[in-house]
Amino acid sequence: MVVESGNLNFSTEDSSGTNLSANDSVRDTLMSREQSELGRTGHTVVAVFLGVIFLLGFLSNLFVLLVFARFQVLRTPINLILLNICVSDMLVCIFGTPFSFAASLYGRWLIGAHGCKWYGFANSLFGIVSLVSLAILSYERYSTILCYTKADPSDYKKAWLAIAGAWLYSLVWTVPPFFGWSSYGPEGPGTTCSVQWHQRSSRNISYVTCLFIFCLLLPLLLMMFCYGKILFAVRGVAKINQSSAQRRETHVLVMVVSMVSCYLLCWMPYGVVALLATFGQVGLVSPTTSIVPSILAKSSTFLNPVIYGLLNNQVLPGLHELWVRASRQPHPPHPAQQPSGWP
Repeated sequence: MVVESGNLNFSTEDSSGTNLSANDSVRDTLMSREQSELGRTGHTVVAVFLGVIFLLGFLSNLFVLLVFARFQVLRTPINLILLNICVSDMLVCIFGTPFSFAASLYGRWLIGAHGCKWYGFANSLFGIVSLVSLAILSYERYSTILCYTKADPSDYKKAWLAIAGAWLYSLVWTVPPFFGWSSYGPEGPGTTCSVQWHQRSSRNISYVTCLFIFCLLLPLLLMMFCYGKILFAVRGVAKINQSSAQRRETHVLVMVVSMVSCYLLCWMPYGVVALLATFGQVGLVSPTTSIVPSILAKSSTFLNPVIYGLLNNQVLPGLHELWVRASRQPHPPHPAQQPSGWP
């Protein structure tokens, strides 16, 4: 999120202006941010956090991807949606975090105006894909548990359509800034890039409002509705039936709620600060304070796979077996057999 600092003017021209003018505006903003409020120590601290997030995110997502590649039994239709979240997180680790890490080390953005726009677009795209995929997961569980929709482990068409829909939906909301509906530019102290939340034009305000409603609020409401209904049903049945199947569904609920809670914990501060930068008083959010929500948002890339491993009864044994194989220990354990619905 980009905020105003001092008397600097970071706005770009209206959509009637040329792309060259917009690029010049981004370039001028990047140059003005080289004299950052953070200082050398602040940039170093940010670089350390980003480096840790990159290592944890890359390795944890890599391990989960290897487990899915190694054990075919895990590749059920619903698990493809989980895999889609893992892929989007991995893409953030590859195409996002390394650039902001390098920029923090040097105290300035390193790959120019076009690189800044690409960074803002890519990270917005992958983040929205993750959130929409979580919403799709919640609806799938709701329809399976409460609407008595039988899960067909051999029908992958629905899962692939859901994944394609998540990416297409994200593209619909992340491409418009390239065509004048808002824009991508420097964020915080100038070492990351995102939507330029601070602009007060009608085009930018309308875009930020729509982005908040359709990419954060609506998926959140869908998840709250679905998981609320499931939780109510699980509690009602638990009073009557304490079977292993019911305990399994409770375990599933804990897993998905943990995933959603961690995701919102990471992204909600970012969304709140973005809204303050857009609708609050000018200068209310400084470049220095805005870097904290950005770091929290990036931490979601390693929290999701951690939850997969800690709470998923199938992925955890698979991770253990891969670790044992890497350590060359004999007789490794095998993951559980085909799941009933979802692990």
